[in-house]
Amino acid sequence: MAGRFISFEGGEGSGKSTQARLLADALSDAGQAVVLTREPGGTVGAEALRRLLVTGAADRWSAWAETCLVNAARADHVERVIRPALARGDWVICDRYVDSTRAYQGAGKGIADAELCTLHRQVTGDLWPDITIVMMISADLGLQRARSRDDGEARFESHDVGFHGRIARFFARLPINEARRCHGFHADQPVATLAAQIAAHVRP
Repeated sequence: MAGRFISFEGGEGSGKSTQARLLADALSDAGQAVVLTREPGGTVGAEALRRLLVTGAADRWSAWAETCLVNAARADHVERVIRPALARGDWVICDRYVDSTRAYQGAGKGIADAELCTLHRQVTGDLWPDITIVMMISADLGLQRARSRDDGEARFESHDVGFHGRIARFFARLPINEARRCHGFHADQPVATLAAQIAAHVRP
């Protein structure tokens, strides 16, 4: 039996990484085989590309250069990690996937959504998540949270607030526009409350 593929999406400081880990732990405790991974990243090559993307000045890459780097990392990640895990029947929990590309390089930097989706289909063999958990948060609150941490990956945080506002609006609309796949949650709630709400949408 094929596994299930769940992605977590949201802007900077939305808490999606915490919630992805909590869901993976809950599924594992329930006896499921779970692969917790992230994008950009998840393989040796993709992690090397991640370092190029998340460090340096805000203008280090053009929008299309970023898009190519992200999709190169994703192609390797899907081939080496995600598809094999799904073929084994594992659950895959991914911290960011295609909707982050649509938000950051699309809504944030102006590349047409149709072009990004076409490229995604080409590099992944049209692999989309079964469920996408969207963590919705205002740009101001998200940036306040994100800037309180020091993880050495602040390139996107250093973009202007207008960029982050466009990302926040994209993620706020996503559960409305693509309601069959995407489920939105307000990220300004207590961690345990959010985890319970998310778990109710994802049952083994």
